[in-house]
Amino acid sequence: MLPSHVTLVEVGPRDGLQNEKQPVATAHKVELVHRLHAAGLREIEVTSYVSPKWVPQMADNAQLMAAIARPPGVRHSVLVPNLQGLHAALAGGAATRPDEVVVFGAASEAFSRRNINCSIAESIERFAPVVASAHEAGLKVRAAISCALGCPYQGEVGADAVEDVVVRMKAIGVDHVGVADTIGVGTPRKVQAAIERALKHYPAVEVSGHFHDTYGMALANVYACLELGVHCFDASVAGLGGCPYAKGATGNVATEDVVYLLHGLGIDTGIDLDALVDAGAYICGVLGRPPTARVARALLARRETVPA
Repeated sequence: MLPSHVTLVEVGPRDGLQNEKQPVATAHKVELVHRLHAAGLREIEVTSYVSPKWVPQMADNAQLMAAIARPPGVRHSVLVPNLQGLHAALAGGAATRPDEVVVFGAASEAFSRRNINCSIAESIERFAPVVASAHEAGLKVRAAISCALGCPYQGEVGADAVEDVVVRMKAIGVDHVGVADTIGVGTPRKVQAAIERALKHYPAVEVSGHFHDTYGMALANVYACLELGVHCFDASVAGLGGCPYAKGATGNVATEDVVYLLHGLGIDTGIDLDALVDAGAYICGVLGRPPTARVARALLARRETVPA
């Protein structure tokens, strides 16, 4: 039986915008977050505390966190790569404090060394004090496991490798694990094999899927997870965020497309699809391009053709 309710973690403001070459003004990011609130999103990954040298788009992290409204029942998370990032996220006190922090590892040894310049084991050692300090501050810790279905450098990534990282994350106290198909090569059975390994160590409520649509499999992979009882997924409004390892390819699965699927299955999300489309259209207007989300394109086109 499929879940009756699904929680979507909106990653557009962080994962979706982080690689944009053109600077996006803080005011536009704030407006996007507020429009996501209005659409019913209750889990939003807002920004990251990484070096602006590497991710200049996120240099306004503290200003953004200070400027967003904090409606009750909404959890705002930030990505922190290390203890320094966590300290920066907490430095501003209540005004900039997140509700949750995200750390990111990889199931691919090659990707770990190329992306964060250390082995998987070394990355877990770095995260251990981050998790401990976050818990001391009363924050939940979510971990994203990148390249869980495939790697641009080593190719195939097996379920054993995913489980190994899940076990390591559990050992250092991570509260929630997300299985991420970073390059979008996963197919439903492979996704289920990886998710099943995570479910051996975490309850379904603390396991999520993060899928890219590079090969058009993201929605099928979401459905495959639903069949296993997983009811939390990352998604990005308007499909923001391309795949950096496949030039021109679609990246993050679009929140609008996932919501349309879920509502079609009779699954509650608490999200107003029309308001969500408007939020995506807003930020795409800022960026000067149309949304990638197929559902958004269809609904916006229909609005233009329906007589007033």
